[in-house]
Amino acid sequence: MTTDTIVAIATAAGAGGIGVVRLSGPEARRIAETLCARPLRPRQAHYVRFRDADGAVLDDGIALWFRGPASYTGEDVVELQAHGSPAILRQLVARGCALGARSARAGEFSERAFLNGRLDLAQAEAVADLIAAGDAGAARAARRALEGEFSRRVEALAATLLALRVQVEASIDFADEPLDTLGGERLREGLDQAIADLDALLLAAERGRKLRDGLHAVIVGPPNAGKSSLLNALAGSERAIVTAIAGTTRDLLRETVRIGGVELTLVDTAGLRAGGDAIEREGMRRAEAELGQADLAIVVLDARDPGAGHAAVAAAIAAVPQRLWLHNKVDLLDAATVDEAGTDVLRVSVRTGHGLAQLVARLEALAQGPETGAEAGTFSARARHVEALQRAGRDLAAARAALRDEALDLAAEALRAGHDALGEITGRIAPDDLLGHIFSTFCIGK
Repeated sequence: MTTDTIVAIATAAGAGGIGVVRLSGPEARRIAETLCARPLRPRQAHYVRFRDADGAVLDDGIALWFRGPASYTGEDVVELQAHGSPAILRQLVARGCALGARSARAGEFSERAFLNGRLDLAQAEAVADLIAAGDAGAARAARRALEGEFSRRVEALAATLLALRVQVEASIDFADEPLDTLGGERLREGLDQAIADLDALLLAAERGRKLRDGLHAVIVGPPNAGKSSLLNALAGSERAIVTAIAGTTRDLLRETVRIGGVELTLVDTAGLRAGGDAIEREGMRRAEAELGQADLAIVVLDARDPGAGHAAVAAAIAAVPQRLWLHNKVDLLDAATVDEAGTDVLRVSVRTGHGLAQLVARLEALAQGPETGAEAGTFSARARHVEALQRAGRDLAAARAALRDEALDLAAEALRAGHDALGEITGRIAPDDLLGHIFSTFCIGK
């Protein structure tokens, strides 16, 4: 439990609305009662007049005292609801500091909630995700994470791994016995089920990450294939310069759109080809670097010669997790040629709009992930959660291989590493520098 009291503006709605100043810590009640010039009862709304050191009225409003540990932070918390004028709210914060509080750091209220056991780390991050939600779907997903849906699934999996670790480590004491006589078959089946559960959780977390961070899509292809025209069509505005001159696009151009409730960051890139001047080569280098961070490569090829374009981009897109192939300029082909094109590509004409509706539908499906329906976007998640689950997956695969070889020491170590990776998600295992980075991204009053 902390020994100091913090104060900050929790919300500032503007002069026409209500603003909230929040205090948390052992002196929160005393400071608030001095500022309000009256005693406060727990969990009751009090109409008060906020006063300065000379007794002059700063504003009138509502004061609410939540006695710890039954509060957001687990400490005594007071919320002062005043008129939303930023000047008034700053005066209330200054008065709180004069009475013994200090200004809160970014995210310190949620950090205290985590440290006092009111929230785990994934739930604390969901607070920030809920505030930043761009639509109702993202808000619902963040709310589910805040209510513990993600954390419960992580902890259930962690409990399974712990039980498997206990069984493996107990078997080490009987190393002279064959593993199958010590319940090895049941152990392997349990590990296989844990891996299946982890795979399902990783898929759900990936959907949650896309809801929060959006899908990072890089438009790539040879020069003059129609990449910049495609960006303009999807963005609904003339964001990129379009000319018939090869190499017009030299640098990265970003545009954000929402498709199917998911934010899609589109990045237009320089055309990939051999040669070009120094500036164009630098543009191609940046395009290849951007592809290294992409969730999706939208590969735009000229429908009149897609084979040549495919050869130009094949190496650059090899490591991108998902690819969407577009044969553009089909309006320049005869109908028979269009009908003969393969079914693994979308045939479009950005100039006429042909096929763009199908493209948007395909992008929506890719953004939502392989599973749709009631489970889609169950909870919000972050890139660090996905990375931790991926590491846990590699550890469990290593444990399965070690069990197959009856290398029990290696299996136990791999299970321990996987268990620790899951612990990083909820904060059961959380280095101080990780906590500092996470909470520094929050609002001051959260």
